[in-house]
Amino acid sequence: MAGIVAERMAAEIDGDFVVFVIGMRVNRWWKPAKWLPVALAMPRMLKELRARPESGFLGAVQAGFVTVQYWRSFEQLEAYARDREGAHWPAWTAFNRRMKHSRGDVGIWHETYLVPAGAYEAIYIGMPCQGLGAAGRLVPATGKRETARGRAGGRELVETEGRSG
Repeated sequence: MAGIVAERMAAEIDGDFVVFVIGMRVNRWWKPAKWLPVALAMPRMLKELRARPESGFLGAVQAGFVTVQYWRSFEQLEAYARDREGAHWPAWTAFNRRMKHSRGDVGIWHETYLVPAGAYEAIYIGMPCQGLGAAGRLVPATGKRETARGRAGGRELVETEGRSG
């Protein structure tokens, strides 16, 4: 299979970064006029962001109606959200207009995590390069990167009864 990395790989990224998780939930499937525009907005925004590396957008992974985005900084994420010339602003204002009298037909949510340098861990085995590994880079999960604790920047556990953590 093309693109599959069979080895155990860890993600590595320089400096602080932001993880932005955003999703939608269709509560009333029989009202596509309410939820379809919301569903179609995200691919347009991601296409725009991929074409603008100066935006601070580092990459994204989609799974159904949930998208995990990686950003260089919160300030850059916020600047994109408030950019009246970008794809997000008109989608956001249109959503608010449509939902003014029909709350509950479709829901949107997001969570933002500000991650200090080195305060993360990620492992990929038999996977294509994706997620944080694609936003940064993949490196072999060997040595200090062999365990979750090591990948998270913590000290290795002391060997006990012939086993190490």
